[in-house]
Order: sequence, then C-alpha cells, then structure tokens
Amino acid sequence: MEHILQRLKDLLATLDAAAPWLAPLALRLLLAKEFWDAGVEKLHGQNWFGDVRDSFPFPFNLVPAELSWQLATWFELLGAVALVLGLATRFFAVSLSILTLVAIYSMHAGLGYTISEGGWKLPLIYLVLFLPLILAGPGKLSLDHWLRAHYLRAERRLWS
Repeated sequence: MEHILQRLKDLLATLDAAAPWLAPLALRLLLAKEFWDAGVEKLHGQNWFGDVRDSFPFPFNLVPAELSWQLATWFELLGAVALVLGLATRFFAVSLSILTLVAIYSMHAGLGYTISEGGWKLPLIYLVLFLPLILAGPGKLSLDHWLRAHYLRAERRLWS
C-alpha cells in the first residue's frame, strides 16, 4: 500500500511540474484555432456587420461597419498567431474577450438566443478559457515567459 501511495505522490508531483508548461499551452492552442478559423472566414467572406451594427453595444456601434469588420478580422488572425506563440498573451486574451462579449451581446443574445439553446454557449466557454490566460499568464512555453525572464535577468545585471 505504501508503494502505491508513493507512486501516486510521484505522479502528482510530475503533473504539478508539467502544469505551468502544458495547461496554458493547451488553452492557447485551442483558442488560437477557434479565432484563426473565425478570422479566415471573415477574411474570405462578405461583410455582414452593416446588417447588425445597430445591435453592437456602445461605443462599438459608432464605428463604421467596414472598420469593425477589418478590426475583428485582423484581431482574430493576429490574436490567434500571438496565442500560439505566447506573445502579448494577456493583451490578446483581453482583446479577444472584448470581441467575444460584443458578439454575445449583439449576435447571440441580441437575436434572442438563450444559453440553453446553444446560441452563446460556445462564446461563453471561450470567455472562461481566456480567464486563466488573463489572470495567470501564458505559461512557461511562451515567448512572454522567455522575454520576461530575459528582461529580469538583464535588469538584475544592470543593478548588480
């Protein structure tokens, strides 16, 4: 029995050590795929924002539909690439969360869908998945982590 408990303890220690590397990476990759697909669809599709712009919340309803379309498209595409790399992760996680909130407000809830009908369940899941990236950062397998560590080392050398 003691042997089994030690194996379990070792397994949990291994999982604890892997978590800061792999868990945020998995979140970043999943979200990047979803937003990349949405951005590519907009890039190759017709701008329908003009039809729904009036349902955008203030101040987004003041932006011309063409500019909103371009901003949404490029934030989805660039944000997806940044999430894969783990670069400016918190900035893009917040930006894509705002984009998702506008979509929930104007498209999903605005059209009368309820969460039980699935109209905005997926965007809500995206928001929840962004929370760990916003609060805890991109994890150790990221350019943000490397840049921060590199900057801190350089700063310590400067003050030594």
